[in-house]
Amino acid sequence: MKVFHDQLNRKLELKDLPRRIVSLVPSQTELLVDMGLRKKIVGVTKFCVHPEDLRKEKKVVGGTKQVHYDRIKALAPDVILCNKEENTEEMVTELEKIAPVHVSNVMTIDDSLELIRQYGKMFREYGKALEIAEKITFLRDEFQEEMNSVPQRKVAYFIWKNPWMVAGKDTFIDHLLELNRFKNAFSGEDSRYPEIVMHQLEQRKVELVLLSTEPFPFRSRDRDTFKEDVKMDRVHIVDGEYFSWYGSRLISAFAYFRKLQAVLS
Repeated sequence: MKVFHDQLNRKLELKDLPRRIVSLVPSQTELLVDMGLRKKIVGVTKFCVHPEDLRKEKKVVGGTKQVHYDRIKALAPDVILCNKEENTEEMVTELEKIAPVHVSNVMTIDDSLELIRQYGKMFREYGKALEIAEKITFLRDEFQEEMNSVPQRKVAYFIWKNPWMVAGKDTFIDHLLELNRFKNAFSGEDSRYPEIVMHQLEQRKVELVLLSTEPFPFRSRDRDTFKEDVKMDRVHIVDGEYFSWYGSRLISAFAYFRKLQAVLS
């Protein structure tokens, strides 16, 4: 029996090397594949869209907030992978009746690196985990140094409309905004994802509005309407996967951030 601890310091006991994995977090599913664990994944969510063809060969067990427990049980998983933000506490409680559950808690890149190392240990893929973690660390440090000379800009990062919601403090998005020298105008709110009204943009002296492609799929028509409604020119659509997905996605995120900075300069 092997004993591991997840990122909430919860203990989970695994009888042997997990050979049947259910992943209920899209960015963690992508990480597993990049660690060479694709064949061991048996169940995923409908939002596990990377790699694109993965859902065709794996059992889709629901979303991130609601799953079909009977489908998961039928898969006889050795371990189930969850996330504190993506999944609910009630889900974890029910899932633990089926198999050991590992819960991640990622708010910074350092948290992501810790998760990668935990997976490397749990799935005995130390070498691949170390390779991914070292690459992310190098790219993060390189990008951070480049950004030291970039002036800070106050931003609002929208994740939803009707009601309007933005990313706030203690979120992975907020961490990556800071890395990009974006000062989050709503990081002082009590809520991690506060609802706001449009006049607050002027009150907070927001210089730049970022409309994310997820979880709400903002598109160019939303941007144009937004510009007209708030009388702001600096409104941009950004790829939400690069601002909210962690794990191996970070390897390509910094190249995206450089392109975004070039567009905004």
